[in-house]
Amino acid sequence: MSIDIRVHGDAGLLTHTDALRSVCVAAFCAPPWNEDEEKAIEFVSRLPAGVRRPGCTAAAAVHDGDVVGFATAWTTPAIFPTDRCYPQATACIGPEHAADWLCGAREIGELAVRPAARGTGLAGDPLEAVTEDAPEGRAWLLASVQNARAMAFYRRRGWTQATHPSPDSKGIVVFLGPRHPARDLAPLPL
Repeated sequence: MSIDIRVHGDAGLLTHTDALRSVCVAAFCAPPWNEDEEKAIEFVSRLPAGVRRPGCTAAAAVHDGDVVGFATAWTTPAIFPTDRCYPQATACIGPEHAADWLCGAREIGELAVRPAARGTGLAGDPLEAVTEDAPEGRAWLLASVQNARAMAFYRRRGWTQATHPSPDSKGIVVFLGPRHPARDLAPLPL
């Protein structure tokens, strides 16, 4: 499969809104998420604000003219956010590490591929495209413990799990990118 990775650092990503919506619905309405379509496309409604965030970058994986996957990222603000899942991240990693390890780093906002592309390694290309120029190699993301497949994918790509919830947890974990200088400081699982 020949994939073209198209990187956008501005509102050019908005030209792919319909395709991104389609990828989100295909990816997130299926297991393990099983979201309804409205929840899955909520991401698209945040895109116009997202592309205005400092350091915004996105990569679309295109095959035969169709978007089959994408990744979005931006710079985490100097004051760690308190909306969405950020309070969970702070609780998991601690306020000092949140400030030191995550603020000013490249934060992965979304990574999605069509179900037919899962297991092909395709998701690694847009992920690498949005993190290759991360400041001082500092990239991070949040993952749900409910998605063991995604967590295994990040580990195979060299990402370090920096938080370790209990095995029955339904929360999130913080992963540090393969070149993040704090990787060796992350606690090992028990």
